Amino acid sequence: MVKNYPPKTYTSLTEIQADLRTGSTTCAQLVAHYLRNIEAQNATLNAFVAVYAEQARARAVEIDAKIASGTAGRLAGMVLGIKDVLCYKDHGLQAGSKILDGFTSQFTATAVQRVLDEDAIIIGRQNCDEFAMGSSNENSAFGVVRNAIDPARVPGGSSGGSAVAVQADMCLASLGSDTGGSVRQPAAFCGVVGLKPTYARVSRWGLVAYGSSFDCIGPITKCVADAAILLEIMAGSDDFDSTVSDQPVPAYSQNLPLNKKLRIGYLREGLESEGVDAQIKRATSQKLDQIRAAGHQVEAFDFPLIKYFLPTYYVLTTAEASSNLSRFDGVRYGHRSAGATDLVSLYKKSRSEGFGDEVRRRIMLGTFVLSANYYDAYYTKAQKVRRLIAQETQKLFERFDFVVSPTTPTTAFLLGQQTPDPLQMYLADIFTVQANVVGNPCISVPNGADENGLPIGFQIMGSPFEEANLLAFAESLEKI
Repeated sequence: MVKNYPPKTYTSLTEIQADLRTGSTTCAQLVAHYLRNIEAQNATLNAFVAVYAEQARARAVEIDAKIASGTAGRLAGMVLGIKDVLCYKDHGLQAGSKILDGFTSQFTATAVQRVLDEDAIIIGRQNCDEFAMGSSNENSAFGVVRNAIDPARVPGGSSGGSAVAVQADMCLASLGSDTGGSVRQPAAFCGVVGLKPTYARVSRWGLVAYGSSFDCIGPITKCVADAAILLEIMAGSDDFDSTVSDQPVPAYSQNLPLNKKLRIGYLREGLESEGVDAQIKRATSQKLDQIRAAGHQVEAFDFPLIKYFLPTYYVLTTAEASSNLSRFDGVRYGHRSAGATDLVSLYKKSRSEGFGDEVRRRIMLGTFVLSANYYDAYYTKAQKVRRLIAQETQKLFERFDFVVSPTTPTTAFLLGQQTPDPLQMYLADIFTVQANVVGNPCISVPNGADENGLPIGFQIMGSPFEEANLLAFAESLEKI
């Protein structure tokens, strides 16, 4: 057993690799450190649903040997967790749901394989809202995830376990998924960095589908530089995913220094809406003042279509979810009802028993909006509004280099506080869903804390496939 732990708590891969080069630490020591933190905290926080302790230790030894021989990959020293919606061959996969009890992945997701190929170490599988549907991580079959700063509060969702694991130093970084803010919102609630790439920038092969035209795989990290290197490695064309872009992948990690002045537009509602917490307004205003002081041009804008963000998002994602989740029927894998008497009762009972309340709610909503009598009234109309939102968003980027806002209207709320009212829960996504509706890249970076010490997030959205500039600007804010 490794008895010597790393000399400090690391906040970036750069720090780790510097110490690996000097021999101040080893991958084996890093894994031992994170496993110790998981053992000490996971029973309370419930961030991991499976820990690959022995496998991580063995892989650490292999990578230490590669480092010694000078053949290690770019992610040597990075200990990662993966959200329970990403396939990892011969490991469990449940998407936080009882319907996938006992399921084992038959292959590895492209994004996961690419980080493994660069010598990342996967330490475990992380809790999430069932099928990535939620804004609080209270909808998991494995139980709620708790915020490490205040365990009485939510971590955000749906990648709550992934964000808490980074927040509580149970791993250096995590891979999550973002369909309407599921990487950025928990990153904001937990005081870490969360990146949603451009739609189709990263292959979705091996990601359990929720809303196929919205889903993105994105990193949750302690610093922007780590998000940049992870995106650089995960992005790019993939023969297994016909929807992924074949545009060249820039060296994001090498282009972080910002060397130009920018035009920044901020959403007026983010500072003036009654629904935004006063302390978040103040923190956002202060950040805008700092951006001005750095020499950038800052200007407010109105977006009249903002009231259509959530209706458009929920009509379309529930429709896609009702289709995507039809494959989970108890026939081939996962939960099968013991009370079934024929094929129809097998479907009904297995799905009723296997899916939680929120998933059932969204399946029913999606089935309704796709029904013959309401298809045009809801689904077709939402697609038209989505196009209008995309057109108006594109016009914004003719005026501005980046569009900014608070990531969330409030800081982390208490467990159970929003559960009785789904509409209030959905409003937590008001600032994050636009990027998914239009497919643009978006990042949340920490922006201080409120009077209770609860983290506040600052969100930056860029033009499609402009992650290089987005990451450079975000990294410059870390230095302000």
